[in-house]
Amino acid sequence: MGRCIVVTSGKGGVGKSTITATLGMAIAEAGARVTLVDADVGLNNLDLVLGIEGAVSYDITDVEKGRCRLGEALVEHPFNENLSLLSSRALGGGALSQKGFAAVITALRRSADYVMIDCPAGIDEGFHRAVSCADEALIVTTPVPASVRDADKVSDLLAAYRLRRVEVVVNRVRGDLVLKGEVLGVGDVMSALRLPVVGSVPEDDEVLLSATVGRISDRESECYRSVCMIASHVMMGTDMVYDCTKRYRGLIGFLRRMTR
Repeated sequence: MGRCIVVTSGKGGVGKSTITATLGMAIAEAGARVTLVDADVGLNNLDLVLGIEGAVSYDITDVEKGRCRLGEALVEHPFNENLSLLSSRALGGGALSQKGFAAVITALRRSADYVMIDCPAGIDEGFHRAVSCADEALIVTTPVPASVRDADKVSDLLAAYRLRRVEVVVNRVRGDLVLKGEVLGVGDVMSALRLPVVGSVPEDDEVLLSATVGRISDRESECYRSVCMIASHVMMGTDMVYDCTKRYRGLIGFLRRMTR
């Protein structure tokens, strides 16, 4: 059975779907079979982030209601045969039950090395449906107090599920602002949440991480390298976290800070 990881945040707008897509791509490029599941019925966008919205014919509700087979609903990414998506566009309509969702996830785990669930924002029924099927969680937050507070609330809820592992990814980190003390650093987030931070993804004005992912123009960019470090942690347990402040240290770094 493959590992099932839910990517959650509590607060919307922190880049959770982008992290899910890009991390899934990085793991798939390392040779593992990855299935991404969009659990946000009605407000889904993982197919858009992956750039494959035109290829979706069936969704997870169609599978649950027996309108199609699971294999028919899975969409393989055009640039990586190891990566596929199960959308939740609800093209056929109908509510998604907890039992049906769990059955689909169990079936996916039989054929994939990793099943990554893009959890809906908030902490209502959709959140609990997604989390209950996972055995690991990645909480995505940004380095600002409001986002960290929401992540802390999510952490408390996750504790009830006794997941094997709960870890944090800090997204959209401005290294220059961390050094100025204007946003929280990785250590601050770790102390506030009392959870390990396994990834720090920089804010990059030039490289937009979306899988339009698969068409990332610069795979040597800070953003993509930071996500690859997270992928290494997920797959092999490495403990390297990208230092978003490094390029802003020293004389050259000082000049970079002054020109931002």
